[in-house]
Amino acid sequence: MIYFDNNATTAIHPEVLEEMMPFFAEQHGNPTSNHRFGRRAHTAIEEAREKVAYAVNAHPSQIIFTASGTESNNTIIHGVADGYPESIFGYSAIEHPCVSKPVEALRKRGFASIEIPVDQNGLVNIASLSDKPSNQPTFISVMMANNETGVIQNMPEIVQWAKKNKAIVHTDAVQALGKITVDFEVLDVDALTISSHKAYGPQGVAALVVNNKIDVVPFIKGGGQERGLRSGTENLAGIIGFGKACERAAANTVLFDKTIRPLQSYLEQHLVQMGAVIFGNQVKRLPNTSFFAFPRLDGVTLLTALDKKGFAVASGSACSSNSNEPSHVLLAMGIDKELAQGAIRVSMGVETTLEQVKSFITSLKMEIERLKQLAAMAA
Repeated sequence: MIYFDNNATTAIHPEVLEEMMPFFAEQHGNPTSNHRFGRRAHTAIEEAREKVAYAVNAHPSQIIFTASGTESNNTIIHGVADGYPESIFGYSAIEHPCVSKPVEALRKRGFASIEIPVDQNGLVNIASLSDKPSNQPTFISVMMANNETGVIQNMPEIVQWAKKNKAIVHTDAVQALGKITVDFEVLDVDALTISSHKAYGPQGVAALVVNNKIDVVPFIKGGGQERGLRSGTENLAGIIGFGKACERAAANTVLFDKTIRPLQSYLEQHLVQMGAVIFGNQVKRLPNTSFFAFPRLDGVTLLTALDKKGFAVASGSACSSNSNEPSHVLLAMGIDKELAQGAIRVSMGVETTLEQVKSFITSLKMEIERLKQLAAMAA
């Protein structure tokens, strides 16, 4: 089986697993305990915090460990809502549900929100926002790189607008970490989300990077761990693994650019020759992601056929893969609903090879021809 669904999750790197193993079998202290086991656990977490901070050029005090990217996004959104009760929430039309759904919940509490449109390439149209302060968002969340199309947003333009209009700005950089440079200081955002399992670390651990000047009210309340911003006993082994994965992130970024990007180009040259429409390919994208469709071919049917041939691909976001609805990202980009229904995402990993891509192309050609013949017979 060839795995082409790395935007959904990645395999734990052997070095990451090796780093984690002692904390499953030997070192089991609670980091808040004052005995030797607890102190060792606390030290290990702080060392991992430094590694995560270094990976995104942040200060360790700005790293808040959580259980997932979804939790991190909920923490900043609800935390800002409670800290700034007059907030108006802005988010792009292509955000992951873990951003749009919390904002939807806040609307039921009386908060105002603004969905920011995107153009046909999936780039946020920040200029569409009103010039009137009363109609402007005071908090903006924009995904740094889209999980479906791989399109990389013009973050300097978005941050410039936010600073000019005194808005808090957050970016979900879950898909970006380890594929492109993620620099908290250079981005100049107020908050940033990253996740371990998208970068060859374990599932169940992520981080919210927060500017200490932002007044974030805790979303999960309890024992006061993580500077009081995220209570609950820390996932010790997971955090250690996350730290090791972040330690490897810079090297992975180079691999994606030098080794995987040419494979993306090779694949897409063949996709175009086969008649595919590639979404977002006119702008900067992640070097591993190709989101495409063939006119009049159903994406789920093609996905199932490819799975039987030994290829794991996706029809969009992993968190909405059970839905029969077309991608909300593509619809927001103005893509025809029927074409969007056929979308397939290939997301390569650092170990993807040219031979695997060639094998995929061969199988894809065969399955497309077979499905077209079946469609012709049924017509």
